[in-house]
Amino acid sequence: MDPVKLVEGYKFDDHTTSDVRVCFKSIDEQPEWFSCHSSVLSQNSKYFADWLGQNDVRSNNTIELECPRVDYDHYVKMLKLMYLPRESVIDSFDSVKSAVGVLRASNSLGCELVTKSCVEYIEAASWDEKEEEEILEVARTLGSEAVSLLARLQAPSVDAVKNVFISAIRFATCMESPFPPFLDDLKTSAQEQIDFMIHEDDDTALVTTDEDVKSVVQEGLRKLLCSLRTGLDLLSTEFDQSPDQAEQRILCSLADIDWIANLLAKIEMMHDFVSCWSEISDHVLSVVQDKKYISGLWAVKSKLIEVTGKALDAVGYGSVVLPSSSRVHILKTWLPYIQMTKRFLDENSKNETSLQMDSDLFQNIESAIVSMVLALPSDDQADILSEWMKQAEQFKYPDLTEAFEVWCYRSKTAKRRLVGGLNGASNPTVSL
Repeated sequence: MDPVKLVEGYKFDDHTTSDVRVCFKSIDEQPEWFSCHSSVLSQNSKYFADWLGQNDVRSNNTIELECPRVDYDHYVKMLKLMYLPRESVIDSFDSVKSAVGVLRASNSLGCELVTKSCVEYIEAASWDEKEEEEILEVARTLGSEAVSLLARLQAPSVDAVKNVFISAIRFATCMESPFPPFLDDLKTSAQEQIDFMIHEDDDTALVTTDEDVKSVVQEGLRKLLCSLRTGLDLLSTEFDQSPDQAEQRILCSLADIDWIANLLAKIEMMHDFVSCWSEISDHVLSVVQDKKYISGLWAVKSKLIEVTGKALDAVGYGSVVLPSSSRVHILKTWLPYIQMTKRFLDENSKNETSLQMDSDLFQNIESAIVSMVLALPSDDQADILSEWMKQAEQFKYPDLTEAFEVWCYRSKTAKRRLVGGLNGASNPTVSL
């Protein structure tokens, strides 16, 4: 520490001019005495001013204070800082850790100038998580001096959260065009932070119900689906030039769509995803099922099942309500594709280099399909079950036995139950 100016012309620990000695005692440590000046101490510390006001320096020129060993160096540094002008105190700090330690010492001894300088330095510096906990702890003892520190630590307003959330959504969905490839890592980070923000957070839950936020999320979904469609339209040309690169591009698009589907599920907007995914499904399948890719694009084909599984799950278990015609369309569009892809994966499952998919995923999809079938009008159920039984030998997945048994029972008892119910309602004009 190289002060450019000394307070009152005194120098710290100057034996020739000092009139009082200060010692910070620690247990099992040899005491160290520092030569100080009563005028400097009383000017900069309420504790020292009170002590000196109650004691005659001429008869007792020693001041002993107990301090924790871990804070010893901070107390000594605080003592030295009393000899510096205000503008030099802040410049003396080289780390948040040191400033927090000195802050604890200065606050305990009522050193207002040093305390303010510590707060100014800490407020302007960056913190790590451990330091933040220490700052919060000492801030609780500061009173009004803690306002600037707590401004960074306090929870942001709902409007601030909303603005950040909207900006993050726009970034995470590549909404700003053009989107340079080198920002992919930042896009992934934005997606991760959005997931973190909405996890069991009541304040963020209020934000996600805001109409502006919903509108941006819907726009982001459309942007990602548009990017997928564009990628699929360019796939044929890019596949001829570099198959791996072409597949990776589609996989990146699907990964983004998979992410936003998870987000929409958490903020109760899955209806938007299911509707949009249903609209694009025919185009997606017309491309990936082209004979050109009959023996390729398996990573893409598998990822499509994973993404579609989210739509089937939402519809199958009632979180998204669609007309029966829409549910039939989804089933008839995706069921044959899922069956063929699953059979290929099963046939190549013994090959260690082949693509493997989570068996739990297929189990969940099968359960969702069964639920969807059972919720259809009986004639639509019959169409799907008939097709399933025709191909049962070729495709062992999904197992619709449960749905078939329920349909048989309902078919056999339907007329009796409905007629009985209608007669019970005294409506003889209706016949079945």
